[in-house]
Amino acid sequence: MRHSWNVKASSQMEKPRFVIVGFQTNRENDSQKNKSQFDHCNLANMKLYLNSEVYPYENLNLNFNKYQFSVIYEMYARFQESYHYKNSGEPCLTLSKFHDIAPLIVIDCSRQNETLKAGSVDICLEFETNQNIPANTSAYCLILHDRLVRYNPLTNVIKIS
Repeated sequence: MRHSWNVKASSQMEKPRFVIVGFQTNRENDSQKNKSQFDHCNLANMKLYLNSEVYPYENLNLNFNKYQFSVIYEMYARFQESYHYKNSGEPCLTLSKFHDIAPLIVIDCSRQNETLKAGSVDICLEFETNQNIPANTSAYCLILHDRLVRYNPLTNVIKIS
């Protein structure tokens, strides 16, 4: 019911801005299941450690069976607004669709102290669940960085900003 995951990342990476975590149960090698949907796996709490800095600071206190997940829905909605640099009104997913098909944990770690910005970053995710994680569950972690890459298909030139 508790797990610690040291996420492997390149030592040359830029500072992470957002970390998105999702779980899928019994979807691998099954063409009948929608691979764009995720499962909540009875998640109760998640912490992201970037070296010794922890995000979010407070516990999430989730309980999907009692529909107590508004904290991560708000994190998802704030990410959408921040990432696209505009207030788009409503998030792409409604609260019920978020619960049913995409209970993703979006951690904003863009406000970091200077020590994290200067060197390599160790990334560790700690999470706990209200019940045992089901067999055949995969965890996915997407790390969004500050680097912008531009590719020109006409010239095959890649520019890194």
